[in-house]
Amino acid sequence: MITSQQHRVLFVAYQFPPVGGVGVHRVTKFVKYLPQHGWNSTILTVSNPSVPLHDQSLLKDIPAGSLIRRAKTYEPGYGLKKKVSGGQGTGKKNLLVSAIKSGIRAVGNTLLQPDSQVLWHPHAYRDGLKILKDVHHDAIVATGPPFSSLLLGAKLAKRTGLPLILDYRDEWDISNAYWENKSQSRLSNWIQTRQQHKALKAARSILATTPSSAAAVGEIANQAGSDAVASHIYNGFDPDDFPMDVSLEKEDFGNGTSRFRLAFIGTLWNLNSIEPVVNALEMLNQTSPAIANEIELLLAGRRTEEQEAIVDRLKETAVAVSRLPFIDHTQAVQLMRTADSLLMINSDLPKTQRIINAKTFEYMAAKRPMFVVAPEGDVWDVVRDLPGTVLCEPKMISNIADQLSLLVEQHRCGVEYSSGDWNINHFHRRQLAGELASLLNQTIRQESQSVSRFRSLFMGRDVQLDPEGS
Repeated sequence: MITSQQHRVLFVAYQFPPVGGVGVHRVTKFVKYLPQHGWNSTILTVSNPSVPLHDQSLLKDIPAGSLIRRAKTYEPGYGLKKKVSGGQGTGKKNLLVSAIKSGIRAVGNTLLQPDSQVLWHPHAYRDGLKILKDVHHDAIVATGPPFSSLLLGAKLAKRTGLPLILDYRDEWDISNAYWENKSQSRLSNWIQTRQQHKALKAARSILATTPSSAAAVGEIANQAGSDAVASHIYNGFDPDDFPMDVSLEKEDFGNGTSRFRLAFIGTLWNLNSIEPVVNALEMLNQTSPAIANEIELLLAGRRTEEQEAIVDRLKETAVAVSRLPFIDHTQAVQLMRTADSLLMINSDLPKTQRIINAKTFEYMAAKRPMFVVAPEGDVWDVVRDLPGTVLCEPKMISNIADQLSLLVEQHRCGVEYSSGDWNINHFHRRQLAGELASLLNQTIRQESQSVSRFRSLFMGRDVQLDPEGS
């Protein structure tokens, strides 16, 4: 039995290094900084993740006191998943193949609830119980997506009696509405509503990443009959990822380094559609082709076929486009720090005003001006006062074009912003880990008080029922 003077929390996290992508950073940085606040971590994760991205550079953040248990999943490899989710084709043969793929997806979406990662549960539940038996833990934090991880956390909490915190990196309902290849039937929605309610009723506390998301998830918890209180802890940035002694030179991708570089680092898909920006660049190319000729749009990360097709339209303009695949975190930081402006996008869709992409906080740490194309909401609130921030609504195409034109003019004039003007320390990952530690401390205190009250009531009943002690 391992013992420690510090508390220990079990994170149920399918997405964990060496899995790559922005969804990995939240838990990874919690694990890195929690020991400074009195909590060591155990991570229950997957040994053979079926994911598109890997990033070995993130492993350096895992502290020595962490325990990692990797459980096997029965999911097919990501390559097979990608083939099944392939786009539509033309011709009789391609249409037949597309129909077969659609059928397979429909069956998978119906049988594998709430997601295919539920195939991780048999081994993960067994290994989770074993580590909880062998090592003393004080609480469980289950993070999603995938949202099956929340169900796994609830099952482990029920079996062990440990208090459970559910961490919503994204909202369950929003993700189901917009995820690729995740069209939901009435049956699936009914099943997943029940599943979410079940997980919420098992939780002592609920976390989201923005105030509006916390309020929305809290309302769902109330509907489920859960007593859990919802709050938020923002995503943040780690200064260790932005060392001051690194040489910063704008890399030339064949378009020259003198152009005004507008950079987007991350995934382009329907929730982060590039279309409003492309529309504005096309407009700018018509009205001010000389200005369009001074712009480079840099895109680094995964892009859906639909988004690639939208970007392709810029081939008919004077705008230079640099497209890079997914790059590791170190390279991504270098691109952020050398951009002239960093593009942050949220599509104008129902409920998206509650989303703050995790990359937003790393943009802050890069201390470069942000060009935000998103519905007015939580993301506007956290970035509006930062130096050089430009805020545009996606539907206001002419305003986006005008603001881009102004930025190019400022670039010509050499306008810069002092790095000392960024007031962002409250988004430091260390401080945010401290907020989680405070919630964990509060949770186990409440749990201890509840147990004490129960024991007092139980002992009192014993005395009344058996006053003579017979």
